[in-house]
Amino acid sequence: MITMTLQEVAEASGGTVAGPGTATVTGDVVADSRAVGAGSLFTAFDGSRVDGHDFVAPALAAGAAGALVTRPVAGVDPGALVVVDDVAAALGRLARHVLAELRRRRPATDPLRVVGVTGSYGKTTTKDLLAGLLAPLGERIAPPGSFNNEIGLPLTVLRAGPDTATLILEMGADRVGNLEYLTSIAPPDVAVVLAVGRAHLGEFGGIENVARAKAELVAGMVDGGTAVLNADDARVRAMARGARSVRTFGRSADADVRAEDVRTDDGGHATFRLVTATGAAQVTLALVGEHHVTNALAAATVALDLGLDLDTVATALASSGPASPHRMAVHDRADGVRLIDDAYNANPDSVRAALRSLATLRTGGRSIAVLGEMLELGADSAAEHAALGAETAGVDLLVAVGAGTAPLAQGAREAGTQAVEVPDVDAAGELLEARLRPGDTVLLKGSNGAGIWRLADRLTRGDEGRGGVAP
Repeated sequence: MITMTLQEVAEASGGTVAGPGTATVTGDVVADSRAVGAGSLFTAFDGSRVDGHDFVAPALAAGAAGALVTRPVAGVDPGALVVVDDVAAALGRLARHVLAELRRRRPATDPLRVVGVTGSYGKTTTKDLLAGLLAPLGERIAPPGSFNNEIGLPLTVLRAGPDTATLILEMGADRVGNLEYLTSIAPPDVAVVLAVGRAHLGEFGGIENVARAKAELVAGMVDGGTAVLNADDARVRAMARGARSVRTFGRSADADVRAEDVRTDDGGHATFRLVTATGAAQVTLALVGEHHVTNALAAATVALDLGLDLDTVATALASSGPASPHRMAVHDRADGVRLIDDAYNANPDSVRAALRSLATLRTGGRSIAVLGEMLELGADSAAEHAALGAETAGVDLLVAVGAGTAPLAQGAREAGTQAVEVPDVDAAGELLEARLRPGDTVLLKGSNGAGIWRLADRLTRGDEGRGGVAP
């Protein structure tokens, strides 16, 4: 972040500081007191389980210059506290101010570029790919994991400094208006929309509202910004009407950047011909899963639009593996069991893609799909789970985890798939540890709240990962 006094922080965030406020913030803005360093600004969020105000004193003792709070803290110098009405809203205002200042300071010949990425799935992988591909352009900032909401995004923005050339932001939404707010903080120069899928249907109230929400990223661009849109998704393609400059990607013949002759090897790595208006290059992805072709095309389109050459992009895609855990990480255990850990999150479209990868990556033994509930589907939940179960033909065993997966198990049985229902992650772990044998290939997938990632941690503990980040 740029250097600011606490008084300047207060003015930018809409708060007040009791005292001169001359202490200077020279470090990161953090929400975890364990991440505090010299000159940090600690943000005291009042959460459902912990109250950040309880950690203000330890944060200051660890070197924080001050804290963003909603009330005085006993035993703490009021002059070290920036008091605001709402910490999240104040954090957004501070990030908006800092980004505007950073843009103002950059020379017109070398501007700070903001790349915003959204979509019902693929956001984190595309963001991670961009962080690697855009390295030749200079210092870039990208969030760890999925810092993509009203707290994570401003914290990421506030990591940027005077030398930052590219700010890569993942922008998530679970209702209409989320992206309008996030883009008010960080209007993107390049807006990437990957897909309109059936994630968070319960919150959105229908697929058309999902599309409306994702379109907010395009509407929120800076004047003259470029929309990078998936030509294979009709709802995304339609967002071109809201932009003056558009670049498309996909497998469609008319996409500006497209993949031709897509094949997948025995290791699940997709090989394709990357075709552009100026030439073509052969690419073999380091990522596992054919569905990552879409993410790679999106990242390539951005990189090419920002001035990188085709050969540089193709080479970078071939060396860019997963940078975030629980996303199509393949673990070959010492006992001969292969685990496909895609447990970070799930919606109907991403589970179908993962099941296709399971079929590709099986090693000759049984194929086992361990699926947790797909959350936030609202009234469509039972039907979506049942429909997915009907598509498990070819899977030798389905382990349905949690009460909400009963329709999934029933749909699988009707399709001829053996299905076992277990009440929770612990029960799933016990079942697998009793039944797994060498040669089995196991897919682990579920919404984050279903906790399948905890099962992935349990089953991969002590084994090294191949093709992914070991948890």
